[in-house]
Amino acid sequence: MKAVNFVAALAIGAMPIWHSPAASAQSQDLGQAANDPTASLMAFQFRNFYTSSFHKLPGETQNSFDLRATIPWEIAGTSNIFRLTTPYVTHSPSGAEGFADSTLFNLTTFDQSWGRWGIGAVALLPSWETGLSTRKYGLGPAVGFTAQANWGLWGLFNQNVFSIGGDSDARDVNLSTFQAILNVPLGNDWSLGASEMTFVYDWDAGEFTSIPLGLKLSKLTKPGRGRIPVQYQLSYEHNFYDDAPGPRDVWGLTVKLLVPK
Repeated sequence: MKAVNFVAALAIGAMPIWHSPAASAQSQDLGQAANDPTASLMAFQFRNFYTSSFHKLPGETQNSFDLRATIPWEIAGTSNIFRLTTPYVTHSPSGAEGFADSTLFNLTTFDQSWGRWGIGAVALLPSWETGLSTRKYGLGPAVGFTAQANWGLWGLFNQNVFSIGGDSDARDVNLSTFQAILNVPLGNDWSLGASEMTFVYDWDAGEFTSIPLGLKLSKLTKPGRGRIPVQYQLSYEHNFYDDAPGPRDVWGLTVKLLVPK
């Protein structure tokens, strides 16, 4: 049975980044921006993921909580997005609890008539927590795009992390992730789309070690003038990769504080 680097997959996961409307504060623009993973809207997310079942680990569950800060910035007229994600595992099959590895991310984006594309880099920073950390530093490229259609938003995002140092006795991290992006507005600030759906390819194992399929329901609320808009998300996905122990059914709850310009 091939080992699967779940800790690294948890750390890099899917990395959506949010975009502020170019010159409009209309709620529809903000709603589109909050679901566009290539755009530059400052956002602070609080995400909880509950794994209700595992492949090959009957009766086991897991819960993790992460904080994600997304900060847009510019240099020489070029738009960039910086993001820090720090996960905390509150319960796991091994009994380990604590901080998992963090990720730093920067994406340079370019607007096009059809949508937007971006290129950047992602870094993996180990927490060194026993049972929760890869104990490896990682670095790699990222690239993706989103396109607007008359029915909503679609696109693809790819990230790659490869070991560059750390504990020499720990297993290397050599992973590529692929995230399909899909979002359809439903009206009244509701939308339906794909869940995180992060396909993970492990270069050492020579195969995809996460093959998920799921949905996400989002609701944008505007509490009033002078107050921060908030988006709530509920998600569910099923992982079809079952050749090794790993998550099978995962439920997510996200509270996203949006800070438009």
